[in-house]
Amino acid sequence: MAKKADHCNFCGRPENEVGLLLSGYEAKICDECAERVAEFVNETRNKARKAPVLKQEDLPKPREIKAFLDQYVIGQDEAKKNLSVVVYNHYKRLMQKDAGDDVEIEKSNVVMVGPTGTGKTLLARTIAKKLHVPFTIVDATVFTEAGYVGEDIESILTRLLQVSDYDVAAAERGIVFIDEIDKIARKSDNPSITRDVSGEGVQQGLLKLLEGSVVNVPPQGGRKHPEQRMIAVDTRNILFICGGAFDGIEKKIGARLNTKSVGYGASKEIHQIDRSNLLQYVAPQDLKSFGLIPEIIGRLPILTHLEPLDRDSLKRILTEPKNSIVKQYKKLFAMDGVKLDFTDEALDVFVDKAIEFKLGARGLRSMTETVMMDFMFDVPSEHPKQLTIDKDIALSKISKIEKRIS
Repeated sequence: MAKKADHCNFCGRPENEVGLLLSGYEAKICDECAERVAEFVNETRNKARKAPVLKQEDLPKPREIKAFLDQYVIGQDEAKKNLSVVVYNHYKRLMQKDAGDDVEIEKSNVVMVGPTGTGKTLLARTIAKKLHVPFTIVDATVFTEAGYVGEDIESILTRLLQVSDYDVAAAERGIVFIDEIDKIARKSDNPSITRDVSGEGVQQGLLKLLEGSVVNVPPQGGRKHPEQRMIAVDTRNILFICGGAFDGIEKKIGARLNTKSVGYGASKEIHQIDRSNLLQYVAPQDLKSFGLIPEIIGRLPILTHLEPLDRDSLKRILTEPKNSIVKQYKKLFAMDGVKLDFTDEALDVFVDKAIEFKLGARGLRSMTETVMMDFMFDVPSEHPKQLTIDKDIALSKISKIEKRIS
């Protein structure tokens, strides 16, 4: 009598019809059934998993958060204070269900305004290191109104779900930083027959996320995988921090301040205005003049600005932070057994050229890369014990950029 062939006890297929048959105690399972079981177990665990319970004594205080930011970001004390308070209050909001009363604390979304290279994105990335909640950074420039080429607004929550390992409860307590928020400004105040699908249309789509509502989110992106099941995410407890350069908003601020130059106290007020840094006077009406719709501005109640970086701040950025540019290059060369040094005069060259090109802290990186590129190419093969970058070397390397520009 022929021996009965082994088969999968789940699907019943014989061994010769499956790729792999795993044996257990009085039962066998094929590889395909094993994969389905693993998917089911993971899905069940994710549904059963609960976000960790935060305790008041474990929360980082605003001063602790700011002290942590000080290690990585030079200056910008007002923006640091505002972010520290907002994040601390966000933690407390997550505990309000245990308060035992009917007082509901509303979230305070933030908008940061500052020139390029002043540290908006760096602040967001740094504060993420201190948080105990899911955090993601998204770029507003990729979004368009639903139905057009580009990403839908819901993909913001898709990324938050991804960093939360698809734990919905954890994602609903997270923080989202929306960068380049100024790039979705309304293109014109005049009505047009064409739709502003990457401007006002995106702002309209953001309203439901910022205010708080239940949104059906495609876990893998809606357009590439239209057959996938949607995940319902409640955005009421998700904190949104927005940042943008708002290039040219100083003209809006100046025009608003000049309208007040009427009356007996007008001349006194004008003399008190710091014309070299109008950004410190930014107000919600300036954002409206720039192109943000009033509904969006109302859902971003905390408005803070970042100061333009002066010469001293730029030089400190080169050397002082934990992940400063100079420290990064020294570590790169140390991995090849080379001791790298920069003279103080060479650092002054980096700063002066960054100011000349008006690129802020990003200009420092560009200048340093230009000077170090040839050395990074040659040093690993030549194996010198020490390398010193002085003023003459810096000027000779940077002159290549100036020749291209001229």
